[in-house]
Amino acid sequence: MEYDKENMPKHIAIIMDGNRRWAKAKGKPASFGHKEGAKTLEKIVRYANKIGLKYITVYAFSTENWKRAEDEVSALMLLLQNYLDDYSKRADSENIKVKILGDITAFSQGMQKSIINCMERTKNNTGVNFCIALNYGGRNEIVGAVRKIAEEVKEGKIDINQIDEKMISDKLYTTAIPDPDLVIRTSGEIRLSNFLPWQTVYSELLFIEKNWPDFTEDDLDNAIVEYQKRTRKFGAN
Repeated sequence: MEYDKENMPKHIAIIMDGNRRWAKAKGKPASFGHKEGAKTLEKIVRYANKIGLKYITVYAFSTENWKRAEDEVSALMLLLQNYLDDYSKRADSENIKVKILGDITAFSQGMQKSIINCMERTKNNTGVNFCIALNYGGRNEIVGAVRKIAEEVKEGKIDINQIDEKMISDKLYTTAIPDPDLVIRTSGEIRLSNFLPWQTVYSELLFIEKNWPDFTEDDLDNAIVEYQKRTRKFGAN
């Protein structure tokens, strides 16, 4: 598909919703839906790299997802760890740079090791920046940034009057990453669910009826075309 190269989004963020309901509709357990969703994610990230997208961020596991059934969480953790280990092995051949957004201290030592190894192995790659939100909560992220700034004020490193939007942005997990131009949510739900609340204040939003395992390269193409039809005003007339 032909794009307007001058109006390509630099950063697309995706809420990958609908794995469980997709599996349920097929009479399968939730773990089956997550496995198929992981296959879809790998396909979409490769395609994003192919078309020259600079950043893609996905919501893989929220701080609220710990409340799900223990067997589902355990299966999802194993799937995510295997996914990261696989990216580490293919780091030299795929040129995709992986970054994890979120508090990784809640994960097992093995999972933390896989996260750190994956980021280290891919850090010098120059293709798409693939950001995975794991144990991520937008409000928690902002609270963490406020605490860091408060500590620096307390220590006399900065004056309270120096606090501005850039300072807060620099304390977030997404420091040095541009805000998303476009946010896509699958499965027909129309909300952001605590995903990048600071970063998405001027993002274009697109809600798609398909469940995530059914999302295709054509759907990403169509999302980009829809984005290019819109006029971004950033509060101006």
